[in-house]
Amino acid sequence: MRDETLFFGDQLAAILRALPDPAFVLTRSGRYIAIFGGIDTRYYHDGAGLIGKCVHDVLAPDKADWFLQEVEHALHSHGLHIVEYSLAACDVQGLESEGPGQRLWFEGRIQVLDFAVAGEDAVLWVASNITARKELEVQLRMQSEIDALSGLLNRRKLLQVLAEHYDTFERYGTPLTALVFDIDHFKRVNDAHGHLAGDAVLQTTAEVCRRELRSTDAPARLGGDEFVVLMPHTSGEQAAPIAERLRQRVAEALQALGSIGAGVTISGGLAGFAAGDARGEDVLKRADDALYQAKRAGRNRICGMR
Repeated sequence: MRDETLFFGDQLAAILRALPDPAFVLTRSGRYIAIFGGIDTRYYHDGAGLIGKCVHDVLAPDKADWFLQEVEHALHSHGLHIVEYSLAACDVQGLESEGPGQRLWFEGRIQVLDFAVAGEDAVLWVASNITARKELEVQLRMQSEIDALSGLLNRRKLLQVLAEHYDTFERYGTPLTALVFDIDHFKRVNDAHGHLAGDAVLQTTAEVCRRELRSTDAPARLGGDEFVVLMPHTSGEQAAPIAERLRQRVAEALQALGSIGAGVTISGGLAGFAAGDARGEDVLKRADDALYQAKRAGRNRICGMR
């Protein structure tokens, strides 16, 4: 029986060493008592050097504090606690090399141990690298929120952002001005030069939006050659020179395309949230009406709020 027990103990130790993901025994104070597994060298380095150290010895202060907070949460709940977290080279102290060039993501499964370790309450923290999953999530989110041709927000994301700002307006009266604009004579570009030329005009317009607008503004492609720019915390008076500058810069950029962009300009309409609005889309309707006013007035201009 004793031989069988010893044999099983050897097997158990080998099983723990063979775990693909690393498992850490961490005390309440953040000391690494033991490390098992982590043999998947695609994602993990040998962590044996951590044993005996505290999280504050190896991690940046804010990251170390976060680890201790999650350990405390698990100890308090007495159940399995699951978290997601990231680690980059700047989060780790004392690296012999520069560390990974990208931020890595992990899922931590934290289980309370029902016995004391080194005189302290302790947990078993199993870390699984989920970076590939996170990157896929980012790609899928971008596909659902970003217009593929222009790289700006798509219609779905635009309406979501607009609804969020409308809620803020209803609650606090925070202003927002919307600019709706389209490209003058865009059909003529497609007919004369082809759809690839039309795509170049759209992409150039989007690039000017990214370059010229403020970081707080939200430019989007509504569809076809129609664009929307949401300008939060901005009155009509403040938005007018921003829209006018954008009009001028787009015209200049399109002229630089040569014959494709010769004489191509934009027309736009401005409108802001109003007290009688029932939903966020109401501001787009008024801005669209102002856009058609600009078309009737001769194009290549911004009409609406001043």
